[in-house]
Amino acid sequence: MNINLSSSAVSLFNSAQQKASTAGKEIAQLPVQKNEVGSAEFNAKDIIKPVISLKSAEFETSAAAKLIDADNKAIGSLIDLRA
Repeated sequence: MNINLSSSAVSLFNSAQQKASTAGKEIAQLPVQKNEVGSAEFNAKDIIKPVISLKSAEFETSAAAKLIDADNKAIGSLIDLRA
């Protein structure tokens, strides 16, 4: 079984970017708190899901970076063995 870590990492980065973008848009569209100018009905529970999505995107990005690092180390090891 051939696993390409670089393509998996890029896919994970793209997924994390899309998740962060969607969560950011959701947060930006939430109304402000009641005591602020121009406020609408604010419900603190509405922000929980997008913030969790942002944190999840952060973890996915970190995992993708670790995949790239592992791939680079594996390639480096193969080059050292062949040289």
